[in-house]
Amino acid sequence: MSERILFITGKLAEPSVNQVLQEMAPLPFDYRVHQIGVSVAALITDAMIARRLKAEDYQDCDEIIVPGRCRGDLEALGKELGIKITRGPDEIKDLPIHFGRAKKRPDLSRYSVDIFAEIVDAPERTIDSIIDRANYYRDNGADVIDIGCLPQESFPHLEEAVKALHDNGFKVSVDSLSLPDLKRAANAGADYLLSLTEKTIDLAKETDAIPILVPAEPGSLESLERAMEIMERWGKPYIADPILDPIHFGLTASIVRYYQLREKYPDIPIMMGVGNLTELTDADTSGINAMLFGIISELNVSCVLATEVSQHARRAIREADVARRMMYAAKQDNSLPRDFTADLLVAHERKPFTDSRDEIIALAENIKDPNYRIKIAADGIYLFNRDGIIHDVDPFEFYPHLEVENDPGHAFYLGVELARAQTAWELGKRYTQDEELQWGCAVSREEDDLSEQKEEGTTMKKTKKQRACGTAEASDTARESMKKIVRDEKAPKVKKRRTACRTAESDKKKKERPCGTADRKDS
Repeated sequence: MSERILFITGKLAEPSVNQVLQEMAPLPFDYRVHQIGVSVAALITDAMIARRLKAEDYQDCDEIIVPGRCRGDLEALGKELGIKITRGPDEIKDLPIHFGRAKKRPDLSRYSVDIFAEIVDAPERTIDSIIDRANYYRDNGADVIDIGCLPQESFPHLEEAVKALHDNGFKVSVDSLSLPDLKRAANAGADYLLSLTEKTIDLAKETDAIPILVPAEPGSLESLERAMEIMERWGKPYIADPILDPIHFGLTASIVRYYQLREKYPDIPIMMGVGNLTELTDADTSGINAMLFGIISELNVSCVLATEVSQHARRAIREADVARRMMYAAKQDNSLPRDFTADLLVAHERKPFTDSRDEIIALAENIKDPNYRIKIAADGIYLFNRDGIIHDVDPFEFYPHLEVENDPGHAFYLGVELARAQTAWELGKRYTQDEELQWGCAVSREEDDLSEQKEEGTTMKKTKKQRACGTAEASDTARESMKKIVRDEKAPKVKKRRTACRTAESDKKKKERPCGTADRKDS
């Protein structure tokens, strides 16, 4: 006997849930879709389910799946109702993914590359500051903290820094062009030394620190190999680094060197420093890291030295951590690095538009209340309520149809949401009303606790005479304006950006202040 699942949804989403499930056929389970009497599925809560769901609605079912944004303690609710309750995906069209139809759930807990995160200005930092930076790097995925020494600058607290890092549970490497600095680091108990050459390799004989070997002559594999041979004779461990050069200064040739080194020595540990590309290329580092870690994965590079110096590279350590996990999972799966994580898709998304133009119009025709909904499709932004639907690509074009000049909270709310929608549409990102846009691992966000109800926002707080933000009391003029139905409208052209702030009315009243200014009360 196959499992039976009850899908709980709202009035507006019910047709879409049925359609998606029908398109997934054949399914390994039986199902029934039950709309619970609320218009918007995302507003369903555990308390609402407990009140409205009757025993006969689910008595023949093995599991209940609720919308992904359903808030409340589903475990407690499941115990109360005597049935397993699961959150589904945020978007209805991701149901196939939820059931493993589009992609399997990846295991991103494993990796084979250690990240050395360099504190490049360590001599200029206090011990407390070094520890703070190390903790930040560790939180972002670093395995080893690399203490960078600055040329021609003294580092009197080097030994103290190594000890403090060890005391706080870190593995430590020290990076310097100065042999005396490296000797001090070795005596202080550093775990790794960056870097030694065939000319300075004698230091490796005196310490248990593992040296990273580099060519004494730039670009010379032969020089690197001679240093490696010495370490092999001594029977001591080492890591080889042929050095990745920046673009137009030998990048392609340096990648060839890595390939040749791996071909000749299949089992040696190799390091690649990625900063010469992430730091020295004016491009988003998420894509650079993805490409580099693809090469790293193919060549079985075991260590990466990464930095966050340039402002545009300020998430490079986190990106490296995501990239190494994604590439490891793809390699184990013998597949392309797709559908494992979206954390490196910072500016764009693979499937940004979950609704088509026709689906949005059909949804709008079923709206019976004055609350404004905002959605995006491939051809632009849609705003609609019971009075009609407007379609454009420029948030300013919506303003004349809204009549919110006497409701500042509502106007502010719609301005924020339309700006988010425009950003999402222009970049090709998913937009969900009332939710932040997702920027992959470029932005740190606390995970939303769906077991708790969302707090009332500032624009929802109102006086007795104000209506709640998100609702509209449309006048007859506004209703006629909103009936700008888009069924036969061609996709609009993208308007050029205007630098001047615009108002809805071309003839501004004398007493109106210009857009962008504010009258401030003494308070």
